[in-house]
Amino acid sequence: MKITSIKPYAAQFISTSRSSHSHPKKWVFIKIETDEGIYGWGEIGTGSSVSENLMNTAVKEVSELFIGENPMDIERLWHKLFRKFSYMGSRGFTTSLIAGFDIALWDIKGKFSNMPIYDLLGGRFRDPVRLYCNSWFDGCDTPEEYAKAAENNLIKKGYSACKLDPFLEMVPYHTMYQDGFISQEGEEEGYDIVAAVRDVVGPKFEILIDAHGHYNVPNAIRLANNLYDRYKIGWFEEPLPPESIKGLKQVKENTDAPICVGERLYTRYDFLPVLEEGLADYIMPDTVWTGGISETIKIANMAETFNIPTSPHVIPGGPIELISAAHVVSSIPNFYRLEHSLSLIPVHNSYLKEPYKIKNGELYLNDKPGLGFELNEQRLEKLF
Repeated sequence: MKITSIKPYAAQFISTSRSSHSHPKKWVFIKIETDEGIYGWGEIGTGSSVSENLMNTAVKEVSELFIGENPMDIERLWHKLFRKFSYMGSRGFTTSLIAGFDIALWDIKGKFSNMPIYDLLGGRFRDPVRLYCNSWFDGCDTPEEYAKAAENNLIKKGYSACKLDPFLEMVPYHTMYQDGFISQEGEEEGYDIVAAVRDVVGPKFEILIDAHGHYNVPNAIRLANNLYDRYKIGWFEEPLPPESIKGLKQVKENTDAPICVGERLYTRYDFLPVLEEGLADYIMPDTVWTGGISETIKIANMAETFNIPTSPHVIPGGPIELISAAHVVSSIPNFYRLEHSLSLIPVHNSYLKEPYKIKNGELYLNDKPGLGFELNEQRLEKLF
């Protein structure tokens, strides 16, 4: 079997989140076709600063590397593209590009083998997949509104875990780190929001806090400890910008709250020092940004040797990323929960021929070959 063509597509993504300025306007997918009529779908990471046009150009440039290749050689083809960019940087933009090809190749291999991807990865540890809910608070500005949203979007829908960033003052700095400080007023507002949510969801519900890398060391330590002592948060995520391992070490050594990092780390090479130095209680590799199914499974396996749970990041990714991540975590032992966006469920499913199913805070994969889900090509914008 040989690869005969690679076709990129885009799908409109409209976010209602207050942080939508940091999200892509479109998702980018690729379809890899073969001479045996088997094809696979993949998703390319666009992120906050990479447009679909830039990714489109990149796909054009690298597609020739894959034409005529055997799609079964997933590992070799991953390295072929990864090393192509060695002199300009192989992580971040490059791994986000690689992911589209990697996921599509896994989809092809699953269809050729007549097996779901999770079976190719070793079979299931779990079915269904536990989730935590993100982006359930769109439009909320006050503790009262957060409490009402928690009742309607979490409790009534059967969730047992959620994530939020309650420090609204810091939203403009999602992609614009300044000095790492928050005002006293902004800090207290954040505590009030978490308190309101905790009152509604009760003591057993898991509340995770996303710090979005906003803070300096002393602010991160204070916020994490206060949130844990008062509200028993499940983790404090990305306390600092991702560049400082030494700073993260200071935070980890001086906080009671569990620490989660990894959304802005790429490949196993970035995760290794975090694991070796004991700097995180949870890791959250982004299935697309870090290089696809192949790399995410390696990161998870590496974390397993340190007894660290893996909880993939998937927002603001499209439906293929969520489904790909679910295949990975279905097959690993060291899994906590998979992130998902409540507000994106109808958007995701509008681009799929068969919608995925979420019930009581759990995601159900089907037993069809490959990814198990097909994009509706008629609803996508062909890029070239």
